[in-house]
Amino acid sequence: MTDLSVMALWTAATLYAIAMVAYSVRLARVAEARLAERQAAPVAEPALVPAGAPAEAASADAPAASAAPRPGARALGIGRAAMLVGLALHLVGVVTRGVDAGHPPWSSMYEFTITGSMMAVGVFMLVQRRRDVTYIAPAVAGFAAFAVVSGLRVFYRDAVGLQPALDSYWLVIHVPIATIASGIFAVSGSVSALQLMRYSRARDLTVRRRGFGWLNLPHRAVKSWRWIEATPKTGALESLAFRLNAIGFVLWTFTVMSGAMWAEHAWGRYWGWDPKEVWSFVIWILYAAYLHARTTQGWAGRRAAWLAVSGLIAIILNFTVVNLYVQGLHSYSGLK
Repeated sequence: MTDLSVMALWTAATLYAIAMVAYSVRLARVAEARLAERQAAPVAEPALVPAGAPAEAASADAPAASAAPRPGARALGIGRAAMLVGLALHLVGVVTRGVDAGHPPWSSMYEFTITGSMMAVGVFMLVQRRRDVTYIAPAVAGFAAFAVVSGLRVFYRDAVGLQPALDSYWLVIHVPIATIASGIFAVSGSVSALQLMRYSRARDLTVRRRGFGWLNLPHRAVKSWRWIEATPKTGALESLAFRLNAIGFVLWTFTVMSGAMWAEHAWGRYWGWDPKEVWSFVIWILYAAYLHARTTQGWAGRRAAWLAVSGLIAIILNFTVVNLYVQGLHSYSGLK
C-alpha cells in the first residue's frame, strides 16, 4: 500500500509538470495570436471584389478563417488531460496513504502537503467547469508538482498512528474544511498575483524608463511578459478573486471556530494563544479586512490585490514556518 501511494504521487507530480508546460505553451500561443491581431488591425483593408462578381465572393474566405484552429488548442488538450489524470492519481496516493496509516491522512506535515495540494488542484478544476481560468493553470500545476515532490523528498515519514490529541472526530471536521479553504485561497491568491502583474506590465509599458540601459532588468523582465496578454483584464480578475475569497473566508471562519471547540475538547480551553491559533486568527483578520475594505470602503485595484496576496502569504507562513520552527501544542509536522 505504501509503494502504491508513493508511486501514484510521483506519477501525479510528473503529470502536473507536463500540464504546467502545456498550459504555458498555450498561454504563449494565445498571447502571440492576440498581439498579431492588434498589430494587423490598423492596416487591415476590406477585400476588393470585381464588378459583377457574385456577393458570395466577398465572404469566400470567411469559412476558412472561422475554421482555423484556435491558438494553442493542442497544448490546451494536453494540459487538461494531464491535469485530470494527475488529480486522479493524486487522489489515489492520498487515499492509499490513509489506508496504510489506518486513519485520515491529516496527521503530519507530509500528509498535510499532499492533501492540501490536491485540494488546490481540485478547486481549480471545479472553477474551470464554470469559467475559463486556464490562465492560472501553470501556477496551480507548478505549485502542485512542487508541493508533491517536496512532500515526497523532504517531509515524507512512514505512516504511524494518531497522537492522542488528534484521535478525535474533530479531525474529520476541522482539518478538511481548513484544507478546502486553503485550496480556495491558493487559487484566489494566484488570481490576485496575476492581477498585480497586469498592473505592473501596463505601467512599465506606458512609462518610459530612462537610464541604466540593459541594467534595468526589472523593467525589461516585466516588458517581456507577453504571455500576460492571454489573461483577462484586471476587473475580471479582481471579480473572480473576490468571489473565491468570500467563499474561502466563510470556510476559514468555520475552521477557527471548530478549532476552538476541538481545543476545548482536547485541552480544556477554547483559546490559549498557541502559535498556530494566533496565525489562524491573523489569517482570518487579513481576509476579513480584505472583504470589509472591498465591500464598504471601495478598495479596488492594487490595494485590494495586495491585501489578498498578503493573506495567502500568511497561510504559507502558517503552514511552513509555524509548523516547522515554532514549538506549540500544534507541532504535528512529524519531522522532530
